[in-house]
Amino acid sequence: MSPLIRSYVRVVDRMSDYVGYLAASLIFVMGATLLMDAVTRNVLNIPIHWAIEFTQFTLAAYFFMGGAMTLKNEEHVRMDLWYANLSERAKARTDLFTSGCLIFYLGVMLVGSISSLQYAIETNERRFSMWNPSVIPIKTLLTFCIVLMLLQSFSLVFKHIATLRGERL
Repeated sequence: MSPLIRSYVRVVDRMSDYVGYLAASLIFVMGATLLMDAVTRNVLNIPIHWAIEFTQFTLAAYFFMGGAMTLKNEEHVRMDLWYANLSERAKARTDLFTSGCLIFYLGVMLVGSISSLQYAIETNERRFSMWNPSVIPIKTLLTFCIVLMLLQSFSLVFKHIATLRGERL
């Protein structure tokens, strides 16, 4: 593979790791928010109306941000009944096909997320709740994470092609 492709794979993999580790740290934010909500509601008798909804937004961010790292580390769900018995080249061919399907799916998701983000910006979309937060930040994050997953998917394609050629990336 060319040095440009090797650099692309290295940069995208590193970016996926950074975003994934940032996502992993969000579990502490969620835990602290829920603990604070429980203490203020049950001990101080002062309910914090935004805590549960904030935790829901954080959980959505957690899932979105972990996607690219999950792809990179091949920790996603797969049916190993027959896949585990394939040769490395056959696995690479199968993964190349499924990566193509994934890229198509993520492309459709990206078009939808951009459309949804544009609508949110144009209408200043907000959640109908007591807290009434804007959904623009989470929709922006969703769009960014889909782009990162697309970049990681192309990185996987390059790795599978390298495997088929007998190379290592």
